[in-house]
Amino acid sequence: MKKIKLILALSTVCISLGISAITHAKPLITAKEAQLPAPTGELKTRGISRGPAIKVVSPDVGAGQINSPFDLKVQFEARGGNKIDPKSVKVTYLKSPNVDLTDRLKPTISESGINFEKAEVPEGEHAVRITVKDVEGRESHSIINLVIKK
Repeated sequence: MKKIKLILALSTVCISLGISAITHAKPLITAKEAQLPAPTGELKTRGISRGPAIKVVSPDVGAGQINSPFDLKVQFEARGGNKIDPKSVKVTYLKSPNVDLTDRLKPTISESGINFEKAEVPEGEHAVRITVKDVEGRESHSIINLVIKK
């Protein structure tokens, strides 16, 4: 009987820890990375591209300041009947030097986009570049400007 109670108690603790890990925010950008110097030069984007479309669904970057944590949801839309190559997706925090965020997002990247819940980002302005290719190698990128308030 004592063994059963111990097993039940341990199971409850493990489940509670698992649930709390799911509900807590995850750092997309750390405070240390946010303190890096701004990049030098211009942030250039290309004109018309035959590569996939990149659409930020959440947060609403045009609405002004964003509260952190937030859900980062990005949709990829292939063009010309091609498929997205999810292995080609690269997410970069534009600092000097640039910070590759791709590994943090990898489990949330799919052919349809990025779905990173409860992204924690320090207060301030942050530029993030998302790059994606289709299976034929046609590339697109988009720069997202996040203005975070706490």
